[in-house]
Amino acid sequence: MQQTMEHSTAKHYSEGDQSTQRLRDKKLGDLMVNKRRLVEVPYTASLAHTMNTLVANKVLAVPVAAPPGQWIGAGGSMIMEADKHTGTVRKHYIGLATMLDLLAHIAGNEDQLMDEGVHDGFDLDQKMSVPVSSIIGHCLEGLSLWTLNPNTSPNFSILDCMEVFSKGIHRALVPVDSHMDNVSGVELVESASSYRMLTQMDVLRFVKEHGTSGSELDNIISSTVSDLGAVTERVFAITDRTKVIDAIKCMRIALLNAVPIVRSSDTDNEEDHKQLVNGRGRQAIGTFSATDLRGCHFATLQTWLPMSALDYTETVLANPLLAAFNNAAGSPTTRELVACRADSSLGEVIDKVVSKHVHRLWVVDQQGLLKGLISLTDIIRVLRLAILSEQNA
Repeated sequence: MQQTMEHSTAKHYSEGDQSTQRLRDKKLGDLMVNKRRLVEVPYTASLAHTMNTLVANKVLAVPVAAPPGQWIGAGGSMIMEADKHTGTVRKHYIGLATMLDLLAHIAGNEDQLMDEGVHDGFDLDQKMSVPVSSIIGHCLEGLSLWTLNPNTSPNFSILDCMEVFSKGIHRALVPVDSHMDNVSGVELVESASSYRMLTQMDVLRFVKEHGTSGSELDNIISSTVSDLGAVTERVFAITDRTKVIDAIKCMRIALLNAVPIVRSSDTDNEEDHKQLVNGRGRQAIGTFSATDLRGCHFATLQTWLPMSALDYTETVLANPLLAAFNNAAGSPTTRELVACRADSSLGEVIDKVVSKHVHRLWVVDQQGLLKGLISLTDIIRVLRLAILSEQNA
């Protein structure tokens, strides 16, 4: 097991342009510079096409577009793409398709998979041929489609973005040339000629690149994550005997995109390896994540579904082709436990999630025993509160 415990300092945050305004004064538009065109799929796209789109673009979720007037949007939202000049609506974004949605659909009914055989009788092609619209909402995040509008709210700041992302929203569409007027905040109704996607990771990457030494961030990023209240002590895990198919089912039910892998208990022979276990105080030996599965072409799924999640991280991720993909995507390429300690500084934690491109850090003690976790939501929440606290002081 390789633990990454690099020590960063506030000097990483001194490389930004110190002549620019303070971080708290940055606007949403500043975060959208050089953002690429939105990656999306039509509602008729097969799951195979959708998965290939996720893989090719190195993303974990894509909006699903449908003709206007035929669907109720995710969460009742009405997010439209319209002609820039005429305002004629061209498409309606009806929800998100995430990697976890696809994996949960593939795993499907466990008993059926095992009875029919994940090896011989299991018709994966048929499972992957259904339209993506049929799986929207299987996982809760697929029903969480939001927009952030810099055009109708010019003063929408990075702190306003942080407020949205601190509530557990992982990504939001940002309209270009919006047709809405006098609306601010998180929108349920929107129309624009095009959109870009902004994620929690984008915000933290911006903070890392544009935070300046001698500014409001100095005291904040040197504070420990424990002192800032960023550590969530409750952490669910799977054991080293949990199969990939069972891990996916557990993650779908618990709405988790990743779980730590812990050593099986030698004293508890009744431990259920098909269920999540309380990971606190257990030896962490790896991570099983939807991100790890992103590089697998769907044709290979039959072979790894019955494997243990630990074997998957040790053997499949060691495949040179998949390792090359994950390296290009910025994901760990070995069974690496990307972790921190409760006394790690916030600056160290931000550096690590951005450089390793992970969406959470496991908090461990000196013996490698789990003490909790820190998600991107946790980081953004405490960072925003600390900036506001210093501002008010």
